[in-house]
Amino acid sequence: MLEPIKENWRILLLVLVVIGSTVTLFGPGFGPEPAPGENASEARQGITNLQYGLDLAGGTRVRAPLSGYTATDVAFGGDTPGTVAEAVAAELDNASVRNVGVVPEEGAVEVTEPSVTESQFRAAMDASGYEYGDIREGVTQETRDETMEVIQGKINEAGLSGGSVQQVQSITGEYFILVEVPGQGRQEVIDLLEERGTVRIDIAYPDGNGTAVQEGALIQDDFEEIGTAAQSDRGTGAYVPVTVRNTAENGQSPAHSFQDAVAQRGFQDAYQTQADRCGYNPETGGIEVVNGDRNPCLLLVVDGEVVNSFGMDPGLADSMAAGSWADTGNFRLTTGEFAEAQTISLNLRAGALPADLDISGEGTSSSISASQGENFRTYSLIIGVLSVFAVSGMVFLRYREPRVALPMIVTALTEVYALLGFAALLGYPLELAVIAGFIAVVGTGVDDLVIIADQVMSEGDVSSRTVFNSRFRQAFWVIGAAAATTIIAMSPLMVLSLGDLSGFAIFTVLGVLVGVLITRPAYGDILRRLLTVR
Repeated sequence: MLEPIKENWRILLLVLVVIGSTVTLFGPGFGPEPAPGENASEARQGITNLQYGLDLAGGTRVRAPLSGYTATDVAFGGDTPGTVAEAVAAELDNASVRNVGVVPEEGAVEVTEPSVTESQFRAAMDASGYEYGDIREGVTQETRDETMEVIQGKINEAGLSGGSVQQVQSITGEYFILVEVPGQGRQEVIDLLEERGTVRIDIAYPDGNGTAVQEGALIQDDFEEIGTAAQSDRGTGAYVPVTVRNTAENGQSPAHSFQDAVAQRGFQDAYQTQADRCGYNPETGGIEVVNGDRNPCLLLVVDGEVVNSFGMDPGLADSMAAGSWADTGNFRLTTGEFAEAQTISLNLRAGALPADLDISGEGTSSSISASQGENFRTYSLIIGVLSVFAVSGMVFLRYREPRVALPMIVTALTEVYALLGFAALLGYPLELAVIAGFIAVVGTGVDDLVIIADQVMSEGDVSSRTVFNSRFRQAFWVIGAAAATTIIAMSPLMVLSLGDLSGFAIFTVLGVLVGVLITRPAYGDILRRLLTVR
């Protein structure tokens, strides 16, 4: 009973791979998840779960660097990031603390104000007294990561299914942000990237038996600086440090206005201890009783929706009541989780990118219409079919035996089918570069199968399984060495962020692995059953 399974387990494994690929390609549970604002029927188009990139679906691709300069190998001398940022910003006439970033982990100081030139930044670093290694164009990895997070949030909020953002690196070492949005025109995508959300801080306070809200106690333009999320120095929790402008343009400054509003709403009397907290209920819009009282709350409102609520530190409330807080305008928005604090920091930036995308140059964006994408899909299918027929014809001309050639063609096509299943399972969008990888897999796969067939059949009679196995092992060593060479050659393209080339390399390597581990051994078993008698 077990003997047939033991002899043909490689063929059974190949069958299981085909079944698994069929499930992932056509199973309803493996389709792309709908984006916010999109229903499930709109998310899945076509009879398969395959997703198409811009080349095959149409849309817009933006590939641009972030504007800024970075000083590397900076010696901070024990100063805090805030102190360093203030010192450098003070030496720049056209930038504020908000435009200067300090990343101690990278030993870097960056400026993201587009109007600041390299010479101005270099002079500011020299004047601030901090030693540094060099000034390079571009921003830090932390800023690039934050930029990608903000852009991905914009794409998700807009309900753009299939939109993606990633970091890519040129062969010269320059970093770019690559944004791809299927089904959208160039101007729509650029408007989305440049759009700023509406963010404000309201004050919710008890008013008799109900709750009143003072909207716009602070608006986006009132903030002079929005810090990054940090772990609380009091143990648990996290916070986002912010600074409100205390300079008046027309009348009272935002810091003084906010200070008066906080004092008027009774925050000093409400928050006497650290145990007091805000009882705002976002579902009802009311303030619930906490520790016997209904305390006023600060509300973070993004695009009209309350995303967080805060109480107030007793010391901060006292300083506002005394009228001294507005001199600095500094306070912290505290929360229980660091991840929540990161979200608050991003929300406060109102969707504004931490550094500007330089999309002014030629070639930074490109668009493909939906009709073009459909044509590319059609052409890709035609090229794939032609390549299969061409390879099949050459194989049949070479061997003139259907029992050798037919399994060879079926096995090669199985590799492509398995790769399509992987693409559907991973939700990897198919691009022209990926299609090129599939074609390369067909070519290298048939090459390996030809090596097997030639090695097995070139030395005369092969009716003995012992002889067949010996010759097959010799061929498989050659195939294994070729596969290792291909994987090594493609590995740099996989790990380096080189855009479309990464997709080509990933699926070429996947095809090689599927071939060496599954399809080549299965073809050997099939050929052994067809050619041997004992």
